[in-house]
Amino acid sequence: MRESSRAKRLSIKVYPRGRVEVVVPRRTRASTVQAFVDKHREWIRRTKAAFAEKHAPEPFRLPTDIDLASIGRNYAVHYRAASTAEGVRFRQSESMVILSGATNDAAQCVAALKRWLAGLAKSHFEPELQALSKETGLPYSRIRVAGQKTRWGSHSSSGTISLNYCLLFVDPGLVRYLMIHELCHARHMNHSRQFWALVGRFEPGYRKLDRQLSEAWLRIPTWLGIH
Repeated sequence: MRESSRAKRLSIKVYPRGRVEVVVPRRTRASTVQAFVDKHREWIRRTKAAFAEKHAPEPFRLPTDIDLASIGRNYAVHYRAASTAEGVRFRQSESMVILSGATNDAAQCVAALKRWLAGLAKSHFEPELQALSKETGLPYSRIRVAGQKTRWGSHSSSGTISLNYCLLFVDPGLVRYLMIHELCHARHMNHSRQFWALVGRFEPGYRKLDRQLSEAWLRIPTWLGIH
């Protein structure tokens, strides 16, 4: 369940690999949420089943290579175990990520890879967001990069744009659209007609891109545990 200050009504979204998100307006009673979920329980079951037919569950395995479509880079991943180490560190070379330490601990390896992705995403996305802000005339105060489980990005009332480092795995055009989408929230902190008209000014094909972005979670590798 996610509370949203922008939400006007309750809504449910089922993601391709089974995650279910219920978005509720602030201060919604727990009993109201429960009744809403109960009412749509059968729809949730059918939707999850339909997705399961198309997208079979994938077993967890640590990656040996990572392909980042949005920046056109592929990195090999090497694991160097150290029996006395308690944590896992990462080091990036030109086309390689080296994890060293307690690499027999899969959870720590994933945590280290997430830290690497977050730093890499910020170094690539920040100048792109700055350029788009200048191009559109839409301001923001700062950028934050994280691994949100159900959102590609957001724009806070203080002007902070949060971007999901999973955007590294999707096509560059989708990243650009997402950035424009969030920048437009500088003028409209909602999804009104005026908001979409502004998005359309800078990205006329936003409807198709929005659908593609909704489906792009399938590009995110299972080992990240995001979806």
